[in-house]
Amino acid sequence: MKNIHLKALDSRAHLVQPEEFDELSLSSSLSDIFTDFKQHRPLMIDADIYACDAFYLMGKTQSGLLLVVDNNNELVGTISHDELNEQQFMIKQKQGFERHHLKVSDLMVKRSNMKSLDYKWLAMLTIEDFVSMLKSKGMQYCLVTDTESEQIRGIISARDVASRLHIDVDIQPPKTFVDIFVAVNDAHHKQYAY
Repeated sequence: MKNIHLKALDSRAHLVQPEEFDELSLSSSLSDIFTDFKQHRPLMIDADIYACDAFYLMGKTQSGLLLVVDNNNELVGTISHDELNEQQFMIKQKQGFERHHLKVSDLMVKRSNMKSLDYKWLAMLTIEDFVSMLKSKGMQYCLVTDTESEQIRGIISARDVASRLHIDVDIQPPKTFVDIFVAVNDAHHKQYAY
């Protein structure tokens, strides 16, 4: 056995975070920013957890997205700040739900509504290609799947890109009927406010 010498932890040693390094650029390979679930355990939450607890957990983990899993730890959806915002709570309340009884499963994006990028594309795309795709589709993140092994391999998010590259990645969600109605209604009220 080798004789390994340990030393006292230096009080000046700084705890580093990935976003402190700037070796990445928009022209870097997409594989350089990919969060691989073979190396990093995904942040998961049970579908039956109350939505308010999910919001609290996101704040504690500084995550903008959690994978929603069933009792067998299989993916059933995702939940993000977009689904846990005040507007979504109000919509559910108008549908008859009590706010404090809302569960993650009531607000999540269901697996059947999700898109993914095939793992083999990671080496062929740049981060800039990916950001352009996210913007064109109004997506904040994208799961990565390995078609050959039938595995959900990881995730890439606009938030990670912004944090690692120190840039603003402004992604506007696609307009819904509700958004258009609110905009038209606001314009109508402004027109007759005088």
